[in-house]
Amino acid sequence: MMDFNSSSSISGQLTALIDAGMQRARTKEEVRHYLGASRLGVSCERALQYEYAQAAVDYGRELQGRMLRIFQRGHVIEDCMAGWLRGAGFDLRTRNQQGEQFGFAVPDGRLQGHADGVIVGGPEGFNYPCLWENKCLGGKSWRDLEKNRLAVSKPVYAAQVALYQAYLDLHEHPAIFTAVNADTMDIYTELVPFDGALAQRMSDRAARVIAATAAGEQLNRSFNEPTHFECRMCDWQNRCWSKA
Repeated sequence: MMDFNSSSSISGQLTALIDAGMQRARTKEEVRHYLGASRLGVSCERALQYEYAQAAVDYGRELQGRMLRIFQRGHVIEDCMAGWLRGAGFDLRTRNQQGEQFGFAVPDGRLQGHADGVIVGGPEGFNYPCLWENKCLGGKSWRDLEKNRLAVSKPVYAAQVALYQAYLDLHEHPAIFTAVNADTMDIYTELVPFDGALAQRMSDRAARVIAATAAGEQLNRSFNEPTHFECRMCDWQNRCWSKA
């Protein structure tokens, strides 16, 4: 006879209830009608265009509870890291004088970005003011970052940092980029000098995506086969390749 009181049954039941609650909360969130600077560094401009146009994702690729929990974990760890930095003596600001997150919006709000924070003072060995960006990564991803550094290991994050430095006028001093290993809680830190060429390429890309979408023109794919690993991971793989 099946034991409905087993831990596995209870875990599954509770997880399903939590997932349903998170999905309900997600449907109530305001839809983003702009291109996010945090996403401009993705490999494929067509995928970026689908995202900007709010195209429906392929069936079965909707965000599930586990991924929503992972995203929320990132916010929690960001708050923890902010507290740790302040405790270490850094004057970290995560809100401006109006109580809003540091950010920018151009042109006409169609491209927007919101930074984790700005460090305006603190211990010796750093230059202020500077941008602060933080990520929470799984162990494998964190170790790759530690080995290869930001520009090579995480080009999407590198593009995000460059854009924020440019548009928030924080390009004079290197950004402080931190990443917390979700498995071990180790902290990776990198000083990221401003890459003006990267910021310009990403700004041009944003203009291209916005203009093409407004004109009803579809941008090119970055890959030649639907079996490419990035295509297989894409939320719009079927939509994209059904029109090949």
